[in-house]
Amino acid sequence: MTIRLHDTAQRALVPFETGPVVSMYVCGITPYDSTHLGHAATYLAYDLLIRRLEELGHEVRMVRNVTDVDDSILPKARELGVNYLELADAELARFQADMDALGMRPPTSEPRATEAIDGMIEMVARLLDADHAYLTHGTAYFDVSTFPRFGELSHYPHDHMVRLARERGGNPDDPHRRDPLDFVLWQASARDEPTWRAPFGAGRPGWHVECSVMSMDALGPTLDLHGGGTDLIFPHHDCEIAQSESITGETFSRHWMHSAMVSYEGEKMSKSLGNLVFVSDLLKVADPRAIRLALMRHHYRAGFEWYDTDLDEGNALLRRLIAAAERPDGADPRPFAERARAALDNDLDTPRSLDALDDLASAVLSGGSDASAPAVLCELGALLGLDLTRPIERGA
Repeated sequence: MTIRLHDTAQRALVPFETGPVVSMYVCGITPYDSTHLGHAATYLAYDLLIRRLEELGHEVRMVRNVTDVDDSILPKARELGVNYLELADAELARFQADMDALGMRPPTSEPRATEAIDGMIEMVARLLDADHAYLTHGTAYFDVSTFPRFGELSHYPHDHMVRLARERGGNPDDPHRRDPLDFVLWQASARDEPTWRAPFGAGRPGWHVECSVMSMDALGPTLDLHGGGTDLIFPHHDCEIAQSESITGETFSRHWMHSAMVSYEGEKMSKSLGNLVFVSDLLKVADPRAIRLALMRHHYRAGFEWYDTDLDEGNALLRRLIAAAERPDGADPRPFAERARAALDNDLDTPRSLDALDDLASAVLSGGSDASAPAVLCELGALLGLDLTRPIERGA
């Protein structure tokens, strides 16, 4: 069987063709705040892909980084009056606890940016030596004119990329850049920021170079799949491609997968609006499986709005599934199992996969003589990261 996934670069649904071992890199968190539903929805998509690939016999090596030094965490640490690594440790522990509670598979490796600085210095030096980068006023910039395919992942026009760079901290109006889209590889540190010595000047790495180095250190020059949220397509992933392929001369990733953003009751979730829905808060009132089910009611590529009533639907479905799993027999489960797996193989269509589980649960509860039905329901639940053998916990 072949899984078909939407490829961002190709803008099409294509077969995900890979060997027995799958190398997957998913951009992780910058640990300066709690895990919110946007994080959970993103990492759930890759968790489901891993589970299905493993069921099909693949070994999946998934690397998820931790960006523990960049332009987001340092100001937050300054605001709180704590060391940036102390902040990173605390928030990373909370993130990992949230992911564990939601039943997410742990990554094979979880490198931290501060552990890979030597590799970043080496990469920047190589880009400078190869004239893919230039040094001015203490900052090393990647020269996008040396990479004619820049932007082929996002397919955004130049003016739109400039606008996005401005919105996402890229500072395209910096007069020291040759082109507004040239991006920072290395920069001088502020007085209270961490500093590393490098042949081209003391300072700290830019955001994009961190993921290129961490991914290649862990998985080699070419990935089977690189993923993250749609907000990372540009500038982050376009920039990763440019600097990585300029060094290796090889395809950086064979497949690109991105999950859409989550809003809250009609508005984009954001720190400025104060409407972030934190996983840790939901876990206080709901069975984590109900949260997972509520998220799976939405397709990973369909940006959706979270309403507090979504959790009610997750609770109701969880009750039905567990009640059916406790029955001694039921209807023939095979047609439902085929539907559930076929939906996952069609670009991780979790809403249709859950419909198949729900229909199987209803059929089991309606009676039948197939003793395998509850076991197959539990098997499909496990495929979706749901242990249906445990009693319902809080909130459900």
